[in-house]
Amino acid sequence: MKMINTGSMAALGLVTLIAACGSTEVRVASPVSAPETRVRSSFSSLEVSEVTLPSYAAAEDIYMRAADGTISPMGTLWADLPARSITLQLSRDLGAITGVTVAPEPWPFRAYAAAKVDVRIEEMLATAEGVFRLSGQYFIAPEAGGRASAGSFAIEEPIVGDTGSPTAIAAARGQAVGRLAETIARKGL
Repeated sequence: MKMINTGSMAALGLVTLIAACGSTEVRVASPVSAPETRVRSSFSSLEVSEVTLPSYAAAEDIYMRAADGTISPMGTLWADLPARSITLQLSRDLGAITGVTVAPEPWPFRAYAAAKVDVRIEEMLATAEGVFRLSGQYFIAPEAGGRASAGSFAIEEPIVGDTGSPTAIAAARGQAVGRLAETIARKGL
């Protein structure tokens, strides 16, 4: 009678299953860089609402606008959901720029934040012209007292190097979001 080693067979089956489920997705993240700008805030703390994005930009795909105006995915994915990663970067950058306590929603502290920052992005994509475009509006809402404000932004950040490279596009997106944080700090806080 022949004995079958069920432990070895199970392990082989598991390895085969994992290999079959392997992914060839390519994902890129915007590099983290500390802002050098310092701006005084009139608020002691800020809560950053999750940014809203147009439907194409809310997806994991990196999009590019062709010279004819059509917008299509490049086939490479962002490393994280864009709304989440942009919200986190804005929180981090606004904290570094202003020196006050900044956190993304939901607010993790017992006392409420002194003001809420709400960003609504209309356009977020790379273009065939070699720039990364980020445009929309921001709103600053004080919890009690203080000056409410709103503004619009239209940021174009050059894509350095190969303009079709996902890593170059990710770097340009990171720079554009950093410039957005500076704009909000200078004009809204």
